[in-house]
Amino acid sequence: MLIEGETGSGKEVLARALHGASRRAALPFVAVNCAAIPDSLIESELFGYLPGTFTGGRSKGMKGLIAQADRGTLFLDEIGDMPMALQTRLLRVLSEGEVLPLGGDAPQRVDLAVVAATHRGLSELVAAGRFREDLYYRLCGALLKLPPLRERGDRRHLIDRLFAEEAAAMDSNARLSAEAIEALMAHRWPGNLRELRNVLRLALALCTGREVRMEDLRLPERVAVAMPAAAVVDAAEDTAAESDRLLTALRQHRWRVAQAADALGLSRATVYRHMKRLGIVAPRRG
Repeated sequence: MLIEGETGSGKEVLARALHGASRRAALPFVAVNCAAIPDSLIESELFGYLPGTFTGGRSKGMKGLIAQADRGTLFLDEIGDMPMALQTRLLRVLSEGEVLPLGGDAPQRVDLAVVAATHRGLSELVAAGRFREDLYYRLCGALLKLPPLRERGDRRHLIDRLFAEEAAAMDSNARLSAEAIEALMAHRWPGNLRELRNVLRLALALCTGREVRMEDLRLPERVAVAMPAAAVVDAAEDTAAESDRLLTALRQHRWRVAQAADALGLSRATVYRHMKRLGIVAPRRG
């Protein structure tokens, strides 16, 4: 199963719900963020390794994340950022139902339900030659597209529900004022549900009375870019323009990579990767 949706739209929440509703619910749910693991480590993290495979590795070797998910569900988040070489190995795992640890010569059988997710269009990556077509069709037994928060008809219900959850966690009996609700409903929510939860959590912390008011809300403005957020990395044919957009986001956020990544709809690891590829270096702080 493949889930597509913007960053923060709840892809992992949906994947966990699917696992919880399946016959595998009592078995492992293993989540892997393919964009957050460095390229140099992702192969050993996914497939594991035998003792003595690496200098400085664990003396007893390591069981990979794929093997840890045996009989359960493997959730591959940001699958579009997986290197091509690993896509080939993953395809073999899915096709043959077995995984070969690094340094090993005897594959291990695995029984997996695989859910993949991405904030980018995999079909477009396939057309651009940046994602294996056979792996795409292997993953895409069913395609679920999560709408962004700004397009959801149940936006008011989600605001009320997440506010109730955050208020309960903080042992607060505050409520949202009518003006605050109006502002929350009008906001574009580039960070989707993740951004909404963070805004509500901060508002409750800043609230001094029994009501969360407009002045308690901290609604960040989205970085203005000429192209959609995902296109920052998709426009490989125009390196100069890509570099300019990334630099603009970094400078507007004072070189805070995490904030620039959120504004662009990317993971922090992906931003670091493209900074390195484009030769972008943060200025030294005096």
